[in-house]
Amino acid sequence: MFNILSRFLLPLVMVLGTTSAIAADVVVDTKDPYAMVKAVANKTFDRFHKDKALIDADSDHLKVIVREELMPYVDYKYASYKVLGQYLKDSTEDQRNRFVDAFEGYLVSTYAQAFTEYTNQKVEFSPGVDFSQEKIVDVNIQIIEAGRPPIKVLFKARRLKDDTWKAFDLVAEGVSLLSSKQSEISNLIRQQGIDSVIKMLDERTKEKVVIKAKSGKSQS
Repeated sequence: MFNILSRFLLPLVMVLGTTSAIAADVVVDTKDPYAMVKAVANKTFDRFHKDKALIDADSDHLKVIVREELMPYVDYKYASYKVLGQYLKDSTEDQRNRFVDAFEGYLVSTYAQAFTEYTNQKVEFSPGVDFSQEKIVDVNIQIIEAGRPPIKVLFKARRLKDDTWKAFDLVAEGVSLLSSKQSEISNLIRQQGIDSVIKMLDERTKEKVVIKAKSGKSQS
């Protein structure tokens, strides 16, 4: 039911998994959206390397890494509200709060699972432009894989009230993750109600990350 997200997550995995500069003490400049994306990529991939033994022992440790290294730079509350769309105004404050928490957990779980699909690709970051007067910017990226056309990806980031930036959407080949999720979740809310959707998101969050062996069988 929620598999549509996976096609958007592989580009994210590629970006976070192909950075060449790996540093233990990367500083994330949240006041520069272009620098922020690169720095978060470095920090996340470095953490994967350092915690490999923990991941091998318990694949759910990928969720810990995603939550600690990636999610602080994702405006999941804003994204959640966008996904709720027309149902935002019809929900209670309690429902909104529970939906935000459930959607964040769902993203963490799904990002973590997506990282198990990574294979080596090259990434080209487009140079940053002047964003001093902007409230929303696009961080453009191309993913290069031998024998295939480049994949065009962009991260949308928004300026917050404190002048810092957070990412809120991923657009792969012109298709917005938020727009797709809004359509999907709106249909589910209309059919089953927001409380049922929150429950489903919570159930997906609890699913264990599965790392598949090359043979296609799950690793023990």
